Amino acid sequence: MAADTDNTTWVVACAVDDIDEEDVLRFDHEGASYAVYRLAKGFHASDGWCTHEQAHLADGFVVNGEIECPLHQGRFDIVSGKPLSPPVCVKLKTYPVRVDGRSVLIGLAAAGAIDAAKGAT
Repeated sequence: MAADTDNTTWVVACAVDDIDEEDVLRFDHEGASYAVYRLAKGFHASDGWCTHEQAHLADGFVVNGEIECPLHQGRFDIVSGKPLSPPVCVKLKTYPVRVDGRSVLIGLAAAGAIDAAKGAT
């Protein structure tokens, strides 16, 4: 894990070969859960939990750049997090992703940036 100057901490989520194309993998880090996706055009990441109910998206299906929730079959656009079909109506939080060698990294807010954001509210 290495912190960058733009208030982003890059965390290794998995190896490139851990996820097949058109698939999703669960990644838990410091009490939060994420979903890491591999599409034909690269890797993406989002919050792991569906915004409608407490179902983990890593248990869902990836089809045509969308993730389908395993509980009620609501769908999200993987790249933007936009809800695409009922019952989901709240956008899914997405995260920047980069590949470094054979590792897939997720960009998370650095602790200092989180503390600053809390102080601004």
